[in-house]
Amino acid sequence: MVGVFKRSFSVPSKHHSLQSSPPITSHHIRSVSLPCRSHPLISQLKDEITDLKTRASKPDNRTSAWLCDALSSLKVIHNLLDDILQLPQSRESLTHKHDWVEKLLEDFLRFVDVYGIFQTSVLALKETHYAAQVAIRKKDDSKSALHVEATKKMAREMGKLTSTIRCIGKYTVPGSVGVSIGDADQLGGIISDVIEVTVLVSLALFNGVSLLFVSRKSSWMGLRLLKLAKRVKVDEGIQEFQQFGVESLWGLKKKGDEEVWVTLKRMKDLAGCIDSIELVSEKVFRSLIRSRVSLLNALTQ
Repeated sequence: MVGVFKRSFSVPSKHHSLQSSPPITSHHIRSVSLPCRSHPLISQLKDEITDLKTRASKPDNRTSAWLCDALSSLKVIHNLLDDILQLPQSRESLTHKHDWVEKLLEDFLRFVDVYGIFQTSVLALKETHYAAQVAIRKKDDSKSALHVEATKKMAREMGKLTSTIRCIGKYTVPGSVGVSIGDADQLGGIISDVIEVTVLVSLALFNGVSLLFVSRKSSWMGLRLLKLAKRVKVDEGIQEFQQFGVESLWGLKKKGDEEVWVTLKRMKDLAGCIDSIELVSEKVFRSLIRSRVSLLNALTQ
């Protein structure tokens, strides 16, 4: 009988323990779930976005190092967004906004496409750029002319990418369906902010690179690109690129050795800038792919 009483006594105790555990478990889940304004991922992402927007709005000291730093920050932002989209409640919120997520998937696909095209274009540019350095050393005008033609093609491609980027994110965040209004609006607002800052940095990237190929002499292509680059405040050119004009590759045979040496040094410096931009933009490209995959998973779960 004593044993029976012990068992009967232990059951309520165990039951009481189980009853006391849900508040602790619930509190733990709430602390790592989205949306919650105090969530560390949310706070960190908002801080990163605010900081990048502030830097992107200032045209001063816009160098290739600045551009690489902005791209690196953009990669961090998309990595944080990917972490947020992995949370169960984030996916649950997105499942109630099927049409909007479909539009997001289209926009992220455009981001992935333009950065993929940019990677291909930069790779082709590097090949002609190195060939042009050989042409400069040999004062070979015919081969340097091939590089000039390649840069014009690159400039046209950058213009197309810029036009595509400007069309991204042209819709409002939808109302919430089946979830807390504050929660849904917060998640939607965060994603919209990520898209906005991605557009800003991408415009700075594509327009900045296109200015590398602008002739400082009057030409239809030069005037068109300069007009495009000055359309909005954030589209200021990169300093190293603005200091170099393709006309420096013209008439190599007529130039003295010192002038040729200066041109060659600028080409080498530009090659280093292009390498750095290619490396960090590829990381952004991969982060964009991950963000889109997370959105797709949320839609198809």
